[in-house]
Amino acid sequence: MMLWTLHQGASPLVLDVPHAGTHIPDAIALRLTDAARTVPDTDWHVDRLYAFAAAADATLLCATHSRYVVDLNRDPWGAALYPGADNTELCPTRTFCGEPIYADNDVPNEREILARRHTFFDPYHAQLVREIARVRATHGHAILLDGHSIRARVPRFFDGRLPDLNLGTSEGRSCDPALRTFASALLGDAAGFTSVVDGRFKGGYITRHHGRPADGVHALQLEMAQECYMDEDRAETYDPARAAPLCAFLERLVVSLSEWRPAVSRA
Repeated sequence: MMLWTLHQGASPLVLDVPHAGTHIPDAIALRLTDAARTVPDTDWHVDRLYAFAAAADATLLCATHSRYVVDLNRDPWGAALYPGADNTELCPTRTFCGEPIYADNDVPNEREILARRHTFFDPYHAQLVREIARVRATHGHAILLDGHSIRARVPRFFDGRLPDLNLGTSEGRSCDPALRTFASALLGDAAGFTSVVDGRFKGGYITRHHGRPADGVHALQLEMAQECYMDEDRAETYDPARAAPLCAFLERLVVSLSEWRPAVSRA
């Protein structure tokens, strides 16, 4: 099975969706608990929410494999995204509810983790680098939008209910300050949605690693509360009516980011 699907657009925007995939190779799936085989921590339907991006001439890269195989948004060497907090691993061993992913504690060892990194993680990031370089060569800059979603309430990671729209810029380090301000204003104008910038989710490995504003590569992460577009208790069922207002906002966001230009374009 292919590791990703890809639509190459001509605009400066590259949109990547690393956690909507659900495929788990049989050799791994056989070791998982029954609950883990339902991949409950998937970013359900985020690839569908952004499917319009192709018509907007954005590049769209979507991983096909589950984050339980390897988490494409974690440091490949195991560094914690949020030191001192409860962090998930490159090859997760517990669900977001804290339950074991592997039956009989048959967790991957270091050798297996390295093999999964070489097989799944490295090729995805290499492709992402190629797409960023391609659009940057044309426009002098590239914008990477890293698309995610999560249940509105996950006590393991945060208290209470998550805001609807969570923009992460690694505290402003992953993009031009003007782009951070521009994107923040778009979220603030999204009627009916709550939002925060660099709150609980400040951007994962993808945003922090690929965002190099000094080199003309600007990265943003958007984490969305799943309650905004689906029934969280019926994860595999997409709800078009509930999703419609969010889709309208995402279209405005994608078009606006595609049209944004830095004050001085870097060649």
